[in-house]
Amino acid sequence: MMAAAMTPNYHIAGIGSSAFYGVWNLFVGFEIPLKKIPSWWSWYYWACPVSWTLYGMVASQYGDVKDRLDIGITVEEFLSEYFGFRHDFLGVVACAVIGFTLLFASVFAISIKLFNFQRR
Repeated sequence: MMAAAMTPNYHIAGIGSSAFYGVWNLFVGFEIPLKKIPSWWSWYYWACPVSWTLYGMVASQYGDVKDRLDIGITVEEFLSEYFGFRHDFLGVVACAVIGFTLLFASVFAISIKLFNFQRR
């Protein structure tokens, strides 16, 4: 909705938003975990709204599981060591997801109010 409000038609909105989705999916922290992302790109992981959503979903569902995996560590330890997800960080994650939602809704509302792409 934000991309549609900021552009003159839905074709350009689709192109712009798909570019953002591609970059966001690359830095979401699933295909390339945060610990494997080069340090000069790690800022983008924290600026990516999809990474916060994935962090929240995985950490809330599996972050406190004490079952042992075949490799000898618990699920909680694996998430912490490989992905860097901690169950006790969920409060910050919830605030970040709500913050991104409010940011995108605010940009949408401001764009609807200020931009007028009608031709006369």
